[in-house]
Amino acid sequence: MKNITAPNYIAKLVLILAISFLASCKNNTETSLTNQPVLSDYTIGEKWVWKYKGVTDEGEVRSDGTDTRKIVDFNGALGMTIGKDTVLVSEIVKPEESDTPKYKWPLKVGKKWKYEKDWTSQDGTTGKQSQDVEVLSFKEETVGAGKFMAYTIEYKGTVSNSRGYNAKTDEVWLYAPEIKNFIKMTQVQDGFSYTEELIEYSK
Repeated sequence: MKNITAPNYIAKLVLILAISFLASCKNNTETSLTNQPVLSDYTIGEKWVWKYKGVTDEGEVRSDGTDTRKIVDFNGALGMTIGKDTVLVSEIVKPEESDTPKYKWPLKVGKKWKYEKDWTSQDGTTGKQSQDVEVLSFKEETVGAGKFMAYTIEYKGTVSNSRGYNAKTDEVWLYAPEIKNFIKMTQVQDGFSYTEELIEYSK
């Protein structure tokens, strides 16, 4: 039997430990659960900025700008600015009472559900969105604001309205638990592509 020298033994031991560590990280990533954020997770001054752009298949730009949301003091409570409005964070984190929610908590790789939403626009047009959802992965993703561990959530289905419009709509959302929000969204719908990407996050 050949003797194992000390340097060779140490090298093999380090290799075995490294492989075990990587395997455990992979396992933890695949089996991790993420619950819905709660009120105490938010702090005054926290801010998210997304860059958005919508382009037709012909290359016509129909929307191009930024969207900023910030946590502020709202009459002694935490509020989130959304456009010109401010919404109580306690309302945002309130569990959604729906069998077909946008996010089905806790999030986990491999989880599937149905997302359905009825809506009414300002001109009175009613519509419905219906999609099959699956959490595809949880891994590090890079966007303009930096690197974040994020779930890739795929939505596939249709959108229709009372004016006779009916189209296939596919979306992919990257949700980062660390910042309690999505860091990127891409949508393809009836010859139109729309993206939103986080370009700034601060506390």
